[in-house]
Amino acid sequence: MKPSAFPTGAAHTPRHNTTRILPDRPLIPIGPDHFHRSAHLVGIAGAGMRALAELLCDWGWKITGSDAQPSAHSWAALTRRGLRISNRHAAENLPPACRLVIYSAAVPENNPERAAAAQRGIEQISYPEMLGRLMNSRTGVAIAGTHGKSTVTALLGWILRSAGRDASLLCGATLCGVQSAGWGGSDQLLVAESCEYRRHFHQLRPQLATVLDIEPDHFDSFPTQSDAIAAYSDFIRQIAPAGLLVCRAGRSAINSALGCAPVRVVTFDVDGPADWVARNIIPRNGATQFRMEHRGAHAIDCTLPLPGRHNVLNALAAAALADELGIDREALAHGLQTFPGLRRRFEFLGAWKGVDLIDDYAHHPSAISAVLRTAREQFPTRRLWAVFQPHQVSRTVALQSQFAASLALADEVLVSPVYAAREQVGRQPFDVAETLARSISPLAGRARFVPSLDHVLSTLETDARPGDVVVIMGAGDIEQVRDELCRRIQRNHAS
Repeated sequence: MKPSAFPTGAAHTPRHNTTRILPDRPLIPIGPDHFHRSAHLVGIAGAGMRALAELLCDWGWKITGSDAQPSAHSWAALTRRGLRISNRHAAENLPPACRLVIYSAAVPENNPERAAAAQRGIEQISYPEMLGRLMNSRTGVAIAGTHGKSTVTALLGWILRSAGRDASLLCGATLCGVQSAGWGGSDQLLVAESCEYRRHFHQLRPQLATVLDIEPDHFDSFPTQSDAIAAYSDFIRQIAPAGLLVCRAGRSAINSALGCAPVRVVTFDVDGPADWVARNIIPRNGATQFRMEHRGAHAIDCTLPLPGRHNVLNALAAAALADELGIDREALAHGLQTFPGLRRRFEFLGAWKGVDLIDDYAHHPSAISAVLRTAREQFPTRRLWAVFQPHQVSRTVALQSQFAASLALADEVLVSPVYAAREQVGRQPFDVAETLARSISPLAGRARFVPSLDHVLSTLETDARPGDVVVIMGAGDIEQVRDELCRRIQRNHAS
């Protein structure tokens, strides 16, 4: 290991002085030995909340919780740990000795458990606030930006663990090898996926951070790209003065957000000019081989057990952070090579009736393009299906032409009704999805609107042929399609 955790990086010169942006509340540190050592989590099955529950359990905290709409996967992961959780919200879920309630940002103030906590004078904090307190008590590494946050977070956590660093991790997806999205370590490092939605990442004051990219998204929080850039600019200004920002090179939105931030900057990119560069990229049997170079020297030959150019970019971001944290090149290469992958990130589910099934969380045009290009690269001669559930009406309407262009990379497209997360809608999920499906067919391939997830399954049952490749994509309850297809694969194997 290198002696310094923060070796000198490329300097970024601010254009003018700036005032640091701080959260509205003081960030009281919380760590493994915090006096509460117990908490009740409302919305415990959400991605970040579940990871937090796993981290706190590893620290020896007593955790209870509730979630009215838990996925089967999250429910199973939490109950495996022996946690007492409820699938409904009720005042009686709060333990008698409860002293701390942590709630998902999606849980309103009138939730019965939050109302009961208020009546009993129990301290309540949101998940973003809790993350800020945790980071305030440790050396924080915040992974932000579009897209690839979960993958970069998990890659860095895995590299550190395989190198013997007992860091803590909060990730928005499950690592396949350990079936966990979070863990609590004894090291002072905390690596956390950091979401820009509603400016939640403004609760954080990390020592190291990434901004992977800044693209139009979350239109209910950022109506314009200028709004998003301003939010990221404030986030960057909260990085500790002696800290570091890792970001993709040559991205105009990132350059605008950097503006006046007095931070050191390390850049990464594929081929182009950057501090960390990947060259000689070769796809091979679902993996990717490439040569990683740091400032034109110190080449590392890497094998990443993930396909796709986008995952090479993710590996570069994780490598730049690991290098700053003192991980040597041999340990870095080993961590990348042994990475077990993430659930719902180009995850191969198996074969069903001669059809290969892949599942991915992609729900933004850029991510969809990356996934379908990767699938085409992996299976160049086979018929490619895209099964897509749009996420949010506002996003689908604002980016309709980009969605159409990205989905047209497939030969067959099935579009289900929009999953209208956090939106009050009537028929819009159906009408908007139908409009999207109609806009795809003139570009390439064939697109159809399917009125329900059950219709998705029946269409695949009748129309998919042996040799086809089906890619399931979306961030809503399309996971039900994945689960049913997995059950069918298991039944086929059993017979």
